[in-house]
Amino acid sequence: MQDVTGLPFMRVVARRGSPDFFFTEFIRVHAHSRVSPEILSSITEKPDGRPVFAQLIGENLDDLRRVAREMNSYPISGLDLNLGCPAPRVYRKNVGGGLLREPEKIRKIIEVLGEETKFLLSVKMRIGFEDDRYFEPILEILAESPVGLVSIHARTVKGGYKSAPSYAHVEKAVGLLRCPVLLNGSVETGAQALSLRQKTGAHGIMIGRSAIRNPWIFQQIRDLQSARKIFQPKLGDLFDYFEDLYASLEKPGMREESMVGRMKKFLNFVGLSVDPEGEFLFRMRRAKNRADLFQVCERFMLNEGRVEEHYSLEPFDHSTSSGTSAHR
Repeated sequence: MQDVTGLPFMRVVARRGSPDFFFTEFIRVHAHSRVSPEILSSITEKPDGRPVFAQLIGENLDDLRRVAREMNSYPISGLDLNLGCPAPRVYRKNVGGGLLREPEKIRKIIEVLGEETKFLLSVKMRIGFEDDRYFEPILEILAESPVGLVSIHARTVKGGYKSAPSYAHVEKAVGLLRCPVLLNGSVETGAQALSLRQKTGAHGIMIGRSAIRNPWIFQQIRDLQSARKIFQPKLGDLFDYFEDLYASLEKPGMREESMVGRMKKFLNFVGLSVDPEGEFLFRMRRAKNRADLFQVCERFMLNEGRVEEHYSLEPFDHSTSSGTSAHR
């Protein structure tokens, strides 16, 4: 997740139960691109020693070849091609989800990356750009390629995050591909993750935005798999997560206003679970500085005896929020 899954967020999640492996933020690949030190830190300082996949987004074959060679010098576990980003500013450049309109271009990119990487090659894709007309042709390309892992977000690019996910497409991919397939898209709870895995035959589940709202989700999946008592976070645990996140994301010299603005993006994901009536979101979004923001969070998470109250993990509509990791 861009601007989310850097090393600080990975560490915060790891302290609450790591996924089996992580994916970096995407590395933009173009003529003048360089791999940012921040993304490299999530590779070289990987939390819990978990495997990390370096995620690339781009379309120029020469530039992709150059960066793939460069990544061979780092301790990654795989090289991941992003074919799923739905942001208009991305797909209008014919990268990310925009490439789903050009199956033959995808074939050439995968050939280049397969020639250059010495690591596992993976692909993250959606089921299509505005419909699924190229879904099976792209799967056929992947089946004939050196790709060893495919993650499928079960929506189209145009569907963004609001359309209903089509998990049947994941099931179809499982039947057509020889490599493992990860299911992605609106997986909100550990129980849902295991149910969808069984239903579709997916090798595992990729979880993105839900890990912002519930960083304990990977541990909860393990609890379910091992028939242990499932950890149920309380609002006090949520406040500890908020404090940890603030301290981890804060950088020397960063303006307080900018840091507060960044935290609001994360808190948008937890808002309705803290207060279904929306008052928490209303007050949080109007906080102007660190003191204001902490005061609001303390009021709704700690005061009035709420510290021991369970934090709701029931699914809700993310379209009210603004705003990768995987477990098998």
